[in-house]
Amino acid sequence: MEAKNADLSALRINRPVESAAPPGGSHRWLPLTLLLGVGAVAALLFVARGALGSGVDVQLARATLVAPGQAAAVLVASGYVVAQRKAAVASKGTGRIVYLGVVEGDRVRAGQVIARLEDSDVRAQLAQAEANLELSQADLHNAEQSLARARMLRDSNFATRAGVDSAESRYLQVKSGIAVARAQVQAAEVALENTVIRAPFDGTVLTKNADVGEVVAPLAASAFSKAAVVTLADLGSLEVEADVSESNLEGVSVGQPCEIVLDAYPDVRYPGHVAKIVPTADRAKATVQVKVAFRSYDARVLPEMSAKAHFLPQPTRAARADTQPLLIVPAAAVAERAGRSVVYTVEQGRAVEVPVVLGRRLGATVAIAQGLAPGAMVIDSVGDRVRRGVKVAIR
Repeated sequence: MEAKNADLSALRINRPVESAAPPGGSHRWLPLTLLLGVGAVAALLFVARGALGSGVDVQLARATLVAPGQAAAVLVASGYVVAQRKAAVASKGTGRIVYLGVVEGDRVRAGQVIARLEDSDVRAQLAQAEANLELSQADLHNAEQSLARARMLRDSNFATRAGVDSAESRYLQVKSGIAVARAQVQAAEVALENTVIRAPFDGTVLTKNADVGEVVAPLAASAFSKAAVVTLADLGSLEVEADVSESNLEGVSVGQPCEIVLDAYPDVRYPGHVAKIVPTADRAKATVQVKVAFRSYDARVLPEMSAKAHFLPQPTRAARADTQPLLIVPAAAVAERAGRSVVYTVEQGRAVEVPVVLGRRLGATVAIAQGLAPGAMVIDSVGDRVRRGVKVAIR
């Protein structure tokens, strides 16, 4: 009975009583929480894209100084500097080179000895031909005396007509033999002269194709012989041979002024003019070759250099007076921001706004009067996405 009546309240576990929430309280704050979460995620995504994204793709163009005439060029064609007077100097005879008196870059005069071939065999032939000539001349003396005696004996009736005729025939044969001997001497002298290789005109040695000890032969008769000894060019006959598209040929005429720019010296301009339009077209390329002659040039211009010919319009009096170079950029590189003209450069991967003062419009380019230095690299095509400080990626 005592066990039944024992107080069991000491064995009860006391649990904290949860406070009752007001009805509908948790549902009232849920939309605001979700809105704040979405905003935070969007902000994180924006920051991450700004820090890690590739930015706006752009290309750069260089601000270039050009002459006013060049900026107004109606056509630009590429080509090469070519000497109009050029020769691969070779030997007419076959022989081994025993003397070579020039190297690349040497200037030579017309008739100057460039090389000599071994000539001992040719000299021997010449000596034999000269000996045959002397022998024929001795026979001629004997034939003349025999003919004179025969005529004297005929006049004295001590010789027959047949004897005189025989003496005259021998005399004529000897005279013909002398002519043959002289021709043989001349042929041997020509062969000897062919062993001496001379410059055909005033020029400069471009390449040396053979050396002392090598055999040269006309048309390179064997695999072990050379045809040309040197390649010679007259550097006073340099012209630019440019290919002009058939569709642009209408804008080119003989005598038209030009400016020639070598790829090796892009800041140097050489005056020129259209010397000739070759009267045939290249069917494969649909182009016509135009030869542009230099009006003046210096020693930096060399054959086979790459060049660009700028075909200019006929200059007016004002154009002749305007000789100051212009700083040009692509017209698409200039934008209007807050009522002023600006271009954009790139520093540390971000666009930098540069205010500029514009000059005249020149086709697809525009002159910059102030605000930009020659050689500066600007974004060549400015769109609405390009702004100050925006991240850019150079293509």
